[in-house]
Amino acid sequence: MRNTVSLDKTVAEKKMLKPAAAKKPAVKKNTGEITLAQLESTESVAGQVNTADVLIIGAGFAGLGTAIRLQQAGVKNIVILERSTDVGGTWRDNTYPGAACDIPSNLYSYSFAQNPDWSRSFSGSGEILDYIHHLVEQFRLRPLIRFQRNVTGLVFDENTGEWNATTACGEQYRARAAVMASGPLSNASFPNMPGIETFKGHKIHSAKWDHSYDFTGKRVAVIGTGASGIQIIPELAKQAEFVKVFQRTPGWVLPRPDFVTPEWNKNLFHKMPAAQTALRRALFWGHESMALGIIWHSPLTALVEQVARSHLHAQVKDPWLRRQLTPDFRIGCKRVLISNDYYPALQKPNCKLITWPIATLCENGIRTAEGIEHQFDCIVFATGFDVCKNGSPLPVTGVNGRQLGEEWKRGAQAYKSISVAGYPNLFFTFGPNSGPGHNSALVYMESQIDYSVQGIKTILQRNLKLLDVKADVQQRYNHAIQKRLAKTNWNSGCKSWYLSEDGFNSTMYPGFATQYANQMKHFNLDHYRAINA
Repeated sequence: MRNTVSLDKTVAEKKMLKPAAAKKPAVKKNTGEITLAQLESTESVAGQVNTADVLIIGAGFAGLGTAIRLQQAGVKNIVILERSTDVGGTWRDNTYPGAACDIPSNLYSYSFAQNPDWSRSFSGSGEILDYIHHLVEQFRLRPLIRFQRNVTGLVFDENTGEWNATTACGEQYRARAAVMASGPLSNASFPNMPGIETFKGHKIHSAKWDHSYDFTGKRVAVIGTGASGIQIIPELAKQAEFVKVFQRTPGWVLPRPDFVTPEWNKNLFHKMPAAQTALRRALFWGHESMALGIIWHSPLTALVEQVARSHLHAQVKDPWLRRQLTPDFRIGCKRVLISNDYYPALQKPNCKLITWPIATLCENGIRTAEGIEHQFDCIVFATGFDVCKNGSPLPVTGVNGRQLGEEWKRGAQAYKSISVAGYPNLFFTFGPNSGPGHNSALVYMESQIDYSVQGIKTILQRNLKLLDVKADVQQRYNHAIQKRLAKTNWNSGCKSWYLSEDGFNSTMYPGFATQYANQMKHFNLDHYRAINA
């Protein structure tokens, strides 16, 4: 593992060292809405069959990035189906107070479209969404997008070698290849908690924020202390009369080195893009080194845990509160959290941490296991997303009527997280076992996109009817992945959203980002069954 990190020119690093795109203007402010004229310009007639070479489902980071790289590779006949009225995916939907990325902005962006105008080291959701909108304009993607097209089914036609997508409004789209870019964090709902329907106050989910609700003078509960919860709580504590935070298990929290970007820094990046590329490279390798402490149990694990403990001790003086906030599991087993203001918020006079388990929600609030009823005007559910660890995000039918959702109920599997045997000409972004635990998701995403582009070009240039990964190749790959996962901190005993109910890990990639990028460098046609049209 150490030798892998010390390689001079890994694929991931080469991507980081590519020259930045031509100088671009500052990211435009997102209006948040698509005009009626833009929607009408993409309308189709229900029942009409619309054809393309490539069909992309989702207009978030992955879908837009795939369209950009396909166009740069000479593939122009592309249609992007987006269920909403705007692009952005997760960053369009997550507008809760304090929403921000926990990866530095210069690394949480595409290497082929760097933004010299980030306002902070760690940008908020609004600025990230502005960046996504700029990608649409810079690469002229808007004519490719069909808004308000919620795909209800995807079926492979073995006679023609095409994927047929049906939308909720009755349209059909056919394409030689399809890309599932809907993302793992695209669906959210209220948790299945006892008594949730009986609560008469206001309910808000972090991924569906109600900006019309005024928290001033309100009694507020926050259920959940994960990545979104620790961003929301400090903001609510500034407005509400009081906030009670219901914690199931504490997480490891590291300090957040967030600074305002000075104007001279932005000017430097505009005039010398290589300087921004150098910073990006340094950030990449800094995060890459964290894998040794977060993914596997090593001497560095104890060091990272000590940094987190020191952060806790520096910000929380009360020994009992520190004890309540100290995890009893190895760092990395659950998602590592990044915050400077979460611990101080919990110690405000109008904020209180509740560690008793929730027994039930009731008409006026929440009753905990020791029998106390806490009364609230509003309950905020920072309970995360409906991540598809088993099943598929929408019905997908492959060869011989195979159903992806049924097959993945036993645990989602794919070859290199991209291809699934029995589902030809179909490519996934952030498919099974592609999640990072220490580095930028967009580094992994770029590798997936470039691999998919190679596969799609192979289909089109060779005029293939069918390109299907071999079942034995997929099986050997997943056997090796699960064997490696058994030795990681993710599988060290705690419960997390990385694991299914029976403990199967179909979410994370057990290695460095450089390893992931290296395996995606070459598209090996021998690993696929190819049939000419």
